[in-house]
Amino acid sequence: MKSIFYKQWLLVPFLLISLIILFLLMTATNIQAQTLQTVPNVDLKKYAGKWYEIASFPQYFQKGCNCTTAEYTLTDKGYVIVENRCNRDSVTGKQSYIKGKAFVEEGSGNAKLKVQFFWPFKAKYWIIDLASDYSYAVVSHPNKKYLWILSRTSKMDDLVYQQIISKLKSKAFDLSKLQKTKQL
Repeated sequence: MKSIFYKQWLLVPFLLISLIILFLLMTATNIQAQTLQTVPNVDLKKYAGKWYEIASFPQYFQKGCNCTTAEYTLTDKGYVIVENRCNRDSVTGKQSYIKGKAFVEEGSGNAKLKVQFFWPFKAKYWIIDLASDYSYAVVSHPNKKYLWILSRTSKMDDLVYQQIISKLKSKAFDLSKLQKTKQL
């Protein structure tokens, strides 16, 4: 009887340590999400229009994409139409297209949106950097696993790109995953 109680008692420190590690991992993830700041305010009328993807953290749904663009159109129904396009497997490849909706998160200054391509799933779309003239934007997710550098033109000045990279480094992004997008 004593040996069974003793063996069960040995499990307590193991379970306690496991719970502490789990708590620390959850807290670290939450702290990372909280530390990512968006821009204070976005004028959606200025943000609307066509954007070219300059670089991104490649995602499975973008595999083989070149000449990637996103176009945002304001609606009078309280959401933004999102149309993403890319050429598959080469800059002259077959065009791929998907249409969705973006909903502004209340109280975010229009800098936090939730994008929906397939009901009922919505993904966080946070604008974390934005040129004052709306010539470029940087979009991410609070977990920093998604990143897109967007420009109003298909080519971005290298100095501007390097300044964006510098800001992303200061925000602790893992830039080893960043890949430039082929554009015409």
